[in-house]
Amino acid sequence: MKQKAIFMGTEKAISDAYSDETKALLARSLEILPGYYTEDVLRDGLPHPELADVAYAFSTWGITALTEEELASLLPSLKAVFYAAGTVQYFARPFMKRGVKIFSAWGANGVPVAEFTVAEIVLADKGYFQTMHKGGGPGWPEHDRAKPHPGNYNTNVGIIGAGMIGSMVIERLRQYQLNVLVFDPFLSAERAAALGAEKVDDLPELFARCHVISNHLANNPQTVNMIDKRCFDRMEDNAVFINTGRGQQVVEADMIAALQEKPTRAAVLDVSWPEPPVPGSPLYTMENVILTPHVAGSIGNEVQRMGEYMAAEYAAFAAGQPTKYEVTEKMLTTMA
Repeated sequence: MKQKAIFMGTEKAISDAYSDETKALLARSLEILPGYYTEDVLRDGLPHPELADVAYAFSTWGITALTEEELASLLPSLKAVFYAAGTVQYFARPFMKRGVKIFSAWGANGVPVAEFTVAEIVLADKGYFQTMHKGGGPGWPEHDRAKPHPGNYNTNVGIIGAGMIGSMVIERLRQYQLNVLVFDPFLSAERAAALGAEKVDDLPELFARCHVISNHLANNPQTVNMIDKRCFDRMEDNAVFINTGRGQQVVEADMIAALQEKPTRAAVLDVSWPEPPVPGSPLYTMENVILTPHVAGSIGNEVQRMGEYMAAEYAAFAAGQPTKYEVTEKMLTTMA
């Protein structure tokens, strides 16, 4: 007899993450209840006896953050949630306290972030963001081919945070002849050496020594405002700061001041705090700031890779085989 499962989220979000092929694959071994269990459905005040023996939930961005009491009432038999997206910080703990296992597609979502970041690092070393033509008339911006931009040969690149995404960035940078430095208090010297990177114990030192600095810190209370004036003031005159992590880790006023003091510096920001920046923020008008609307993570066809990862995790879990992407409560203290 097949165990029961549900999709938690809107029809659009679920269909974006779980292709028809992936849904069909899941339906071969599960009885998937019809419909989509959105927050409105789960909190409509009506009894939902059909959920009493549901064992598995498949979701993505937009999952309802239920309390322990709500879970006990609505989904008393739930064994596991398979989340076809990245961070689970905002919903996972009540599930875990109920003994529900959480699996996240952070591995799949990290792939496009790492690809996006590496592309930006390569462009930054070429001086792309300072020399790109931004309009205003014919001709090229003033540019000395010998300097001040070092190119992608024996250039120092700094990575902040060597978690899953930071490590993927470092691994992808191996194909370039770059010197990778990494700051991460949880990273051992042995692990840094295995990645092919030099461990730096002081974050301002990383900023001082690297032409490009890319943020991949975990998003937790310990990292809020970690990247501040001590760091930005030590940036090289033509250095580039890249942020595809989270905006809360940056003291925005300190970053803006450093960029205004030396307009040859640049910041390439896929995230901010808040998102988007507040109306009137200097970030909108500064020529040495490049803003993108949080597109580093999975978009378009890339989203379906996350659903495929979660289908594979379910298959392994149901068969009693090792899984790759379970998130534990301990992991929540260090992961994004």
